[in-house]
Amino acid sequence: MEMMDKHLTAHPTEGVISIVLFFIARGYPVGPKRIRRLLKLMGRQTIYRRRNLTKEGLKEFIKPYLLKGLKITRANQVWCTDITYIPMRNGFMYLTAIMDVYSRKIVGWGISNSLAAVWCKEVLSDAIATHGKPEIINSDQGTQYTSALWTQYLAEQGIQISMDGKGRALDNVWIERFWKSLKYDYVYLNPAEDGFELYKGVQNHIGYYHDKIHHTTRETPNNLYEKSIRNAA
Repeated sequence: MEMMDKHLTAHPTEGVISIVLFFIARGYPVGPKRIRRLLKLMGRQTIYRRRNLTKEGLKEFIKPYLLKGLKITRANQVWCTDITYIPMRNGFMYLTAIMDVYSRKIVGWGISNSLAAVWCKEVLSDAIATHGKPEIINSDQGTQYTSALWTQYLAEQGIQISMDGKGRALDNVWIERFWKSLKYDYVYLNPAEDGFELYKGVQNHIGYYHDKIHHTTRETPNNLYEKSIRNAA
């Protein structure tokens, strides 16, 4: 799964057949059924076409993508969120993060050994308690985000819900870039021994990321976020 994760981190839009061909070319005789099973285990199934989105009870919670053509000009206007698979030296865990799109600041994050919707909601609740509410939050169409728990909580908070188009990983390109930075600069180089070490490592990387000057804004995420919040006050 680590090889698959590296490949998908570098090429997030590839589908099941492309991944099968990638492995076959490297001497691993795998089929689509096995790849889909591993993708589901990794929590990657939300990037691809998948049957579970057609189940009754989920369609009503799928929302349109609201960010096309939207000018994002201030902090807390739009947040985006996602979940990624994190390999460790023995086993793996899941990481969720919430990013302020304007500044690229990570306003909330958490590590878990499951993909439960309640975990994502708790991380979001903590982010809101610390930073206030966004106007819009964007996610993919994963089962955590197309759940009654998630959508009803956002509705109660008065937050607009935006979701990537089905199979469109790059609708959430900002957090995909963060995952790539995190994995290539930390996770793959220093696989954690356990959950505690992973937590400290992710915490340190986010601190580094927040104080790193972004190549397009010429500002750090922390400075850009705080400046925008001050100007809005």
